[in-house]
Amino acid sequence: MNDMFSVTGVETLNGVVQFREETFTGFRCRISPDRSKRHVIHPAVIPQESDDCPFCPERIFSVTPCFPDGKRIIHNESVTFPNMFPFGRGHSVTVITKAHQVEKFSRQQIADALSGQIEALTKYDGYPSVNMNFLPSAGASMNHPHMQGLCDAGPSRIVERYLYAGKKFHQLTGKGYWDDVTGGDKVSGRYLFGDDIVWSAHAVPCGEREVRGILPIGTLEETLPYIDTLAAGIIDVLEFYRKLGTTAFNMSIFFDKAGSKSGFHAFCSLISRINPNPLSMSDSAFMERMHFEPVIMTLPEEMGRLYRNQKKEKD
Repeated sequence: MNDMFSVTGVETLNGVVQFREETFTGFRCRISPDRSKRHVIHPAVIPQESDDCPFCPERIFSVTPCFPDGKRIIHNESVTFPNMFPFGRGHSVTVITKAHQVEKFSRQQIADALSGQIEALTKYDGYPSVNMNFLPSAGASMNHPHMQGLCDAGPSRIVERYLYAGKKFHQLTGKGYWDDVTGGDKVSGRYLFGDDIVWSAHAVPCGEREVRGILPIGTLEETLPYIDTLAAGIIDVLEFYRKLGTTAFNMSIFFDKAGSKSGFHAFCSLISRINPNPLSMSDSAFMERMHFEPVIMTLPEEMGRLYRNQKKEKD
């Protein structure tokens, strides 16, 4: 039992299922390691090149919209512009690479894309997030690699719950919620790497192999000095996933609103997704979509062991 989360084991015919819950947010998941025995990782089937992709270099400046000042935001390869079909305030798109298909991203490519998103989102007041769906099996409607930013007037549910958790935790203990979380992560078997940004397998994952990097700051404006470090951490996690056999992923980076004194810490969450496949198999079903309680196969503590083993083999 950890003060920040609880674990309850339930015996089944095929082994123990863990029910995990975050103490102060109420977020829950189920972890069933035995389900991995029936899960075979198939090689990714990447969709064919598109002849009319609006994000490719020959079309991006004629097809995509500009910001109200008549410009797009450009950082080296990355190009940022308003989303043509927004579902939130400040909805922007950053095309990360000139290449339509990418096997591996560089640190510079991710850092440039993050810089473009930050520049776009700082134009709005509210709660920003930077997000990414990579490949169709992770929900990408466009195969060309891109990030999406939002900045709504109110926080999304996950940020709202963590703002509440931070307030409640401070009322009860007089301590900072995120200091306690990162302190516990660093001494756990779930810790992966990082000091300024603490990366670990999240104790109560929201998706398969969730890894979180918790920043020492809370708002978008404070992020600039950490962009390179954040980008390097993201690349490290994606390489970890790739060596485990998966290429598709989701990523979200959550921030507090500008000027807030809530004590919230911005964090980057990544989850691995099933590889694209010709059968359109999905790793999201009724538990994830209807019950909001994901079923996970990989124990967070096992993630720590797998990461350390990978590093030993590399060294």
